[in-house]
Amino acid sequence: MTWIDFYNFLGIRDFIYYISSPQIQDMLFPVKLVFVCFAMFFLAGVIYFTVNSSWLQYKFLEDVTEFFSWQSYGLRTISKRWKKIRQKLDTGIEAEYKLAVIEADDFLGEMLEERGFLEKGFEESLKKAGKGMLPNLDEILSSHEVRNSIVYNPDYEINGETVKKILAVYESAINNLGAA
Repeated sequence: MTWIDFYNFLGIRDFIYYISSPQIQDMLFPVKLVFVCFAMFFLAGVIYFTVNSSWLQYKFLEDVTEFFSWQSYGLRTISKRWKKIRQKLDTGIEAEYKLAVIEADDFLGEMLEERGFLEKGFEESLKKAGKGMLPNLDEILSSHEVRNSIVYNPDYEINGETVKKILAVYESAINNLGAA
C-alpha cells in the first residue's frame, strides 16, 4: 500500500481537492478577511504593549548593564550608596559618624526587605535571614544595638574606630545579601 492509496482510502485527497476548489475559496474569502483583521489587531496590540511596557526595557537595560559593567545589575547602585555612607566616616565629625551608622542600618533593613525577609522588626528580619545569609548575625545585632543607642540617646558618644568596625559589619552583611 502506497501513500497515494492511503490518501485515497481515507478520502484526504478528495477533501483537499474540495477545500482548494475556487467555489469554496470564494465562499471562505470573507472569513479569511475576518481572521486576517483579527491577526493584525492582535499583532498591533502585542507591538503596542511591548513598546509601552517597561518590562522589555528593564530586561534589555539589565542585560546590557551587566554585560558592560561585568557585575550584577543592582550592584553599582549599592556601591554608590555605600560610598556615600563611607564618606561620612572621613569627615571626622561625630554627628556624621552617628548618621553613617543609622544610614547603614537602614540600608541593611532595605536590603533585607528587598530579599523577602520582611518581618515586624529589624531583629526578626535578621533572624529570618539566618546565619546562612548573614554569617555575622551576632555582630549585626550588636551593631543594631549601637544604632538604637544613637537614635534614642542624643548624648550617646561614639568614636571613629567604633564606627569603622560597625560599618565593616554592615558592609559585610550588605555584600552577603547583594550577592544573593
